[in-house]
Amino acid sequence: MSRADDVARGLGEVRDRIASACAEAGRGADDVTLVVITKYFPASDVRILADLGVTDVGENRHQEAAAKAEECADLPLTWHFVGGLQSNKAAAVAGYAGVVHSVDRVKLVRPLDRGAGERPDARAVDVLLQVSLDPPGTEHRAGAAPADLAALADTVAAAEHLRLRGLMAVAPLGEDPAGAFERLAGLRADFLSDHPDATWLSAGMSGDLEQAIAVGATHVRVGTAVLGSRPRVQ
Repeated sequence: MSRADDVARGLGEVRDRIASACAEAGRGADDVTLVVITKYFPASDVRILADLGVTDVGENRHQEAAAKAEECADLPLTWHFVGGLQSNKAAAVAGYAGVVHSVDRVKLVRPLDRGAGERPDARAVDVLLQVSLDPPGTEHRAGAAPADLAALADTVAAAEHLRLRGLMAVAPLGEDPAGAFERLAGLRADFLSDHPDATWLSAGMSGDLEQAIAVGATHVRVGTAVLGSRPRVQ
């Protein structure tokens, strides 16, 4: 089986899972955007994905993402940055990423806005606020505390070159993702009362996309289920 055949098979299986989860939730399959995470996979895989109709790809390391976005600049893709973001790299990330999923503190907003303002295409960068779903007092993976969302959202909404789109979250390790995503749905309801246009919800990965779609995810971030195990040489 060729690499293109292998990717096509994985992609088809994930698309079927999304369609089934949407049907179960009473939603249309077009309600959910698949963001294929290409971390550690070569640009040749990105080209295969584009040939198969994928329009959204994601990366979580700036250096790799920037190089891959440049190599694939001829493709009609939206690049999503989904990893932890450092303030000293935020402006550079905004130069190629159309969507940044991982804004979790106010310190990131100014450099992101500056970088977005320097884009040659003059396109505003879409921003999702990453919120932590971990119980209070635990060592969490990433994300803003729910109590800090309001101030963070107001700061992003006031930025000239950024668009506040919604929320992003990752289910905590060792917890049933269904319960974590139920909490996320509650946080989102409160968030939408203040920001009714920020309707995007980025949640769900290879192992838990069904549970995320059940609570309203509009974007799922899937890597290994589409592309297979990540290469050992990284």
